[in-house]
Amino acid sequence: MEIQNFITLLGGLALFLYGMQTMSSELEDAAGNRMKKILERLTANRWSGILVGLVITALIQSSSALTVMAVGFVNAGMMTLRQVVWVIMGANIGTTVTGQLIALNVGAAAPVIAFAGVILMTFGKNTVWRHGGGVLAGLGVLFIGMEMMGGAMLPLRESKAFLAMMTEFKNPLSGILAGTVFTALIQSSSASLGILQAIAAGGGISLSGAVYVLFGQNIGTCVTAILASVGMNRNARRTTVIHLSFNVIGTLLFTFICLTTPLTSWVESLTPKNIPAQIANMHTFFNVTTTLLLLPFGNALAALAELLLPDEKIRNKNAYFPLFRKH
Repeated sequence: MEIQNFITLLGGLALFLYGMQTMSSELEDAAGNRMKKILERLTANRWSGILVGLVITALIQSSSALTVMAVGFVNAGMMTLRQVVWVIMGANIGTTVTGQLIALNVGAAAPVIAFAGVILMTFGKNTVWRHGGGVLAGLGVLFIGMEMMGGAMLPLRESKAFLAMMTEFKNPLSGILAGTVFTALIQSSSASLGILQAIAAGGGISLSGAVYVLFGQNIGTCVTAILASVGMNRNARRTTVIHLSFNVIGTLLFTFICLTTPLTSWVESLTPKNIPAQIANMHTFFNVTTTLLLLPFGNALAALAELLLPDEKIRNKNAYFPLFRKH
């Protein structure tokens, strides 16, 4: 890779991450407190919990942010462990919206979207318009970054070393590990997914090479909530165990399915000339299917978390040595 292409890649990555962060923070600022109240009140049953998790994550474009919010509610006693299971399931579906947005081929309109957003931010009459402008500006910058990264990746299609590395990701263990580590480092599965789509758009990787990286990204996104739960009570830490269990089970299940069935070929056939869309569709299929399959076992996931992180028992020697009890 020439130095100029590498610099372009870094610049595109910077714009992409900045756009993602801007869009997410503007949405949270616009509706953060309202979202918290909705989350607190509408999680009484599994369906409303899933719906709330799905809608809020789709709006704020971050399953990690919602999971961290849920961890805080559980820590404060505002939500039970059984309630938070459904919110996490909904969040995993809601996070697929970002990938579908990125898969849209709107690169040519990206500067116009960013410009419209800046105009609204600058001349908006109230905070709603200004926050809306911030979201548009972030989205436009995100797409500009995607275009830059995709363009910088084009020469790599001729690199034997790069193609050999991408081929390694067809090995499930290598792909899952790469996706987990990279997503854990940048603390965002949406950003990690977008970068994977940018590599695919530049012809650097096919769906068969990307699929296991994609599964690993779902595990890596759990790190944010795990870090947020440090120092919190046991139920808050159990929430992160539920989140991690959900994604590990889904990853194991889909790895087996992809190795034993033509699922990858079927997803490719839906949009044969659009690899970023193939990745987005696989991501959506993964999260929706895993949620539907684990829906009857939500309480079992909570019980598993309680089993892995049991309550601390007061060790009283008299409980073990009855002869020493005082009468």
